[in-house]
Amino acid sequence: MNELSRLVQQTADRLAGRHVGAVVAGLAGGGVEIRGAGRVGPGGGAPGPRTLFEIGSVTKVFTSLALAGLALGGRAGLDEPLAEVLTGPEGGPAVVPARGAQPITLRHLATHTSGLPRLPRGMLATSLLAPNKPDPYADCTAERVLDGLARTRLRAVPGRSFRYSNLGAGLLGLALAQRSGSGYEELVAREVCTPLGLVDTCVRSDAEQSARLAHGHTQGGRPVPYWDLAAIPGMGGLRSTAADLAVFLRAQLAAGQGPEGPLSPAIALTRETRHRVNPFAWTHLGWLGHRLHTQQGGHLQIWHNGGTGGFRSFLAFDPEKQVGVVVLANTRRPPDPVGTALLRRLQSEFAPAG
Repeated sequence: MNELSRLVQQTADRLAGRHVGAVVAGLAGGGVEIRGAGRVGPGGGAPGPRTLFEIGSVTKVFTSLALAGLALGGRAGLDEPLAEVLTGPEGGPAVVPARGAQPITLRHLATHTSGLPRLPRGMLATSLLAPNKPDPYADCTAERVLDGLARTRLRAVPGRSFRYSNLGAGLLGLALAQRSGSGYEELVAREVCTPLGLVDTCVRSDAEQSARLAHGHTQGGRPVPYWDLAAIPGMGGLRSTAADLAVFLRAQLAAGQGPEGPLSPAIALTRETRHRVNPFAWTHLGWLGHRLHTQQGGHLQIWHNGGTGGFRSFLAFDPEKQVGVVVLANTRRPPDPVGTALLRRLQSEFAPAG
């Protein structure tokens, strides 16, 4: 077992010691190692590279990469107003709230600077009153979201400040799918998954994939139900595997490093676009970024995490050091600290020479 595989297995074992099961991928030195530990669910075996997990908000980086591809192809504009792209429940233009003279644009949605609230109107109270509801999005239809949008008050002038918004990402996915004349899953398959060769990243699992789908963490001895975000999947509706996400991160690391690979221009555009949050942190299209203080190594981390009722996910990479980490677990506890610790080990021990 080489050093990379040892660190990856150690991380998976550490997570499985606290949770039901976990799969971890480490990318460093041009290699990839994927290891699993624990169980896919009650009575099941250990998860592996092709075990499917709900990835929650990691979906947002796929939605934003699709936006970048459409923008480069002239099929959408980063600064195009949402009101000119999104269709309302009656078939006409959607009613989009405004504050000041600046309309909400697709760029604002992808960088969480739209001023929209975190959740669709009416769902915040539901989330606070029933935090353990098996699927808080079960009754969330596209029609209800669009109706609530028309009655939503923006928290800030669009483009001015960072405010994380599931609603904004969901509207972005819905608008892009409408513009493309397809469903969200078809949009992501065409713009992201097929070019990169991702075979298991989907909204709806087929029969063969469903047989490889992990159970959500157990609560009272029973697995937590899967979430159904099909109405506005762009904010968190994808399922994927460590194998697919490792390929996805390899494409992120390869962008700008040599001959153009699949989606390199679109990936570059997602990272060229940024909104400064504070002196050490910013948002890209879809991704969050920060740089550690020099006393902590000064390393760059571009990342996103995700969570549903029974699953947690964490993706992070450093294009300067050419390392990356994928963590998928069927748990309610965030694996971010463990994933970040692995990334920092890779940054320190596997940095390219020179």
